[in-house]
Amino acid sequence: MPSPATPTIDGASHLHSGKVRDLYELADGRLLMVASDRISAFDHILERPIPDKGEILTRMSLWWFEQLADLVPHHVLSTDVPEPVRGRAVICEQLEMYPVECVARGYLTGSGLLDYRDTGEVCGIPLPAGLVDGSRLPEPVFTPATKAALGEHDENVSYDAVAATVGDQAAGRLRDLTLAVYGRAEEIARGRGIILADTKLEFGRRADGTVVLADEVLTPDSSRFWPADDWQPGRTQPSYDKQIVRNWLLSPESGWDRASGEAPPPLPDEVVSQTRARYIEAFETLTGQPW
Repeated sequence: MPSPATPTIDGASHLHSGKVRDLYELADGRLLMVASDRISAFDHILERPIPDKGEILTRMSLWWFEQLADLVPHHVLSTDVPEPVRGRAVICEQLEMYPVECVARGYLTGSGLLDYRDTGEVCGIPLPAGLVDGSRLPEPVFTPATKAALGEHDENVSYDAVAATVGDQAAGRLRDLTLAVYGRAEEIARGRGIILADTKLEFGRRADGTVVLADEVLTPDSSRFWPADDWQPGRTQPSYDKQIVRNWLLSPESGWDRASGEAPPPLPDEVVSQTRARYIEAFETLTGQPW
């Protein structure tokens, strides 16, 4: 996968670029996290970005951090960022990041559905028989995953595997926080007519051992949001995310062969505009704020 282009920011040293975010270190040791307009699908960063996506993700994360502040501290120190990235970046604290994707699922879909069909379980957790795509689970479950390198897939792992990596106490804390965040967010989203099917969180640790919520939180890039009035188990649910992009890439219209290993073609204008509109709709519906 080609390395994504990153902006040069005066007074900041570039440290790392992911699929969407660019990370810099400031002279005082704090970090500058910038959300780009890049969009990825099937482990490829696509050629055409989605206008305003980085600002949407940043504003949505900031809103959610406020809703969760009494449950877990977050990493944001300031939104007073350099002018070239204003609105799409935050200054945050340096943390020792836990090497695990903390996933909570309240509904069965995606990789969890594939695991269930193969084994009747998700990450070693037995589930009732007869569930289908979109089924609501009896209770939310913690289904962690490995943090894959850029261009590779995260892989679901068991709770025991997390405990073996970070220790029993930390694993328990990560599980409890993940489920608490999901529970709070699911209730808020449901009150706004949106189902939070699942979400992926990242946590870090301060020098004093405090666990801190980091990176992005509860955005369409890290979560599955479904319109509650369209929920119908047994089929793929309409969603507030980049499913429009995935659907086009897999359609005959794109002409792309996923198995070829080649980069996907550029998105057409219509798909770009529809995707942008979907992200904005998610932001406005959840936060109640106008874009």
